[in-house]
Amino acid sequence: MPSRLPRWLLSCLLLMLIAGCSSAPRAPSHGHFEARAVKVDGRTAHYQVFIPATATAAAGPLPVVLFLHGSGERGRDGVKQTHAGLGPYLRANPQFPALVVLPQVPNDEEWSGANNRVALAALDATLAEFGADPARQYLTGMSMGGYGTWNIALAHPQRFAALVPVCGALRSPRAERPGLVVEAVANRADPYAAVAAQLTHTPVWMFHGALDDVVPPEDDRRLQAAFQAAGARDVRYTEYPQGNHNAWDATYADPDMWAWLFAQKR
Repeated sequence: MPSRLPRWLLSCLLLMLIAGCSSAPRAPSHGHFEARAVKVDGRTAHYQVFIPATATAAAGPLPVVLFLHGSGERGRDGVKQTHAGLGPYLRANPQFPALVVLPQVPNDEEWSGANNRVALAALDATLAEFGADPARQYLTGMSMGGYGTWNIALAHPQRFAALVPVCGALRSPRAERPGLVVEAVANRADPYAAVAAQLTHTPVWMFHGALDDVVPPEDDRRLQAAFQAAGARDVRYTEYPQGNHNAWDATYADPDMWAWLFAQKR
């Protein structure tokens, strides 16, 4: 008959098995951020990706949101852009059902030129890494990122299924910030009509505070009128009557906005 293992040895083997199982890597049970980097024009740029718990091969292709931060989140740490706007909302709502790409603009720069190329390179890398749905790419940004939303959308009018610019504009709100403009239309006699003509078929939902004294809402009001005149199929504008510059917290907490956004598809 085969000899039996001593009871103490069996106990040790069982403890080793339990310890081995507990130390094995586990897939996150909720959405989380991960750091990534891309190299554009010879420069390495760091960004963050929010990865939902549903990001598995079995779940199928996920939608992906490109988020452009405001002036206060500029830097080179690759993290600060998650501290305002969409980042805090994602931390509070880890069940968010989409991938989110959060690039970062270096200090004293704008969402233009190389920084826009970095944002799109990060988006492309995320699409490739996670097999995201190319027909459900969405673009949103707040304040300086609202300007960036228009800049990138005008340069790639067929790419995004929908846009959500928050407290942005087309023209600089202050003389001391001449670079804060939507470059593609900055020198046009009627930049509002120019934007509406190029993005007539792209669903857009703009948000602004009526009392915004940092980026006044006048440009968004004029854009809404221009889109209506152009016969845009789905352009919306929400103005918070008592809202100041921080329109992003209310916007990103609005379930109706997200339901509308994720219903759009190229």
